[in-house]
Amino acid sequence: MSALRAVVFDTDGVLLDSARLHAAAWKTAFDSCLDAWASSGKGRQPPFDADREYRQWVDGKPRLDGAASFLNARGIDLPTGSPDSAPGADTVWAVAARKESEFVRTLEAGTVEAFADVAPALARLRAHGVGRAAVSASRHARPLLGSASLLGFFDVVVDGTDAARLGLAGKPDPSLFLEAAARLGVEPARCVVVEDALAGVEAGRRGHFGLVVGLDRTTSPTTARALRDRGAGLVAAELLAVADTVSGAGP
Repeated sequence: MSALRAVVFDTDGVLLDSARLHAAAWKTAFDSCLDAWASSGKGRQPPFDADREYRQWVDGKPRLDGAASFLNARGIDLPTGSPDSAPGADTVWAVAARKESEFVRTLEAGTVEAFADVAPALARLRAHGVGRAAVSASRHARPLLGSASLLGFFDVVVDGTDAARLGLAGKPDPSLFLEAAARLGVEPARCVVVEDALAGVEAGRRGHFGLVVGLDRTTSPTTARALRDRGAGLVAAELLAVADTVSGAGP
């Protein structure tokens, strides 16, 4: 592991305890859409599973991609709509807008905390001269990292605002991670990607990064197996173990 010079971290679910808030916002948006679909006479379906289906279809993806992925999986054929669609259930963009509205409302009601292992792990990496980048498909990443007092730990942040400005594809495309590596000035083969989302792990594999770590805070054998199947070379339960591995203090 001595050749590894930088770590690129996903944000939601890896650095910040925000994945559950995203999942809850998606549940509100999708369940409303499923109710509207049933009311139109096209058949009632089970509610959105904020654990299994969130991980399988939505986690780590840009909003529009996540909405389309789940709706396609359920066989719900909605027109795409446009980015200025009001929150609702009649187009894919409207469903994505409903999710965004719910997520912003949740953020306004309280703060998002960093996981307890994050600051110590980042400090350990910094002490060993390892470059650090945070990546997120969300436009909220920078302010949330700032409110959690984490921005100062990172050399680079690439978020949804950057993705829109640069035309970067969302995960499982590796573009966000590759942009972070380029800004760090480190070749992907000498970078680690740390992800909890299946789409993110797949993006790390597609980008030919030196090590792809699947972070499994659930410690579920099923989750760990799914992360490995998508391309994780290592599955870890917390970030200090990742920091030790990269800095040469771990196995």
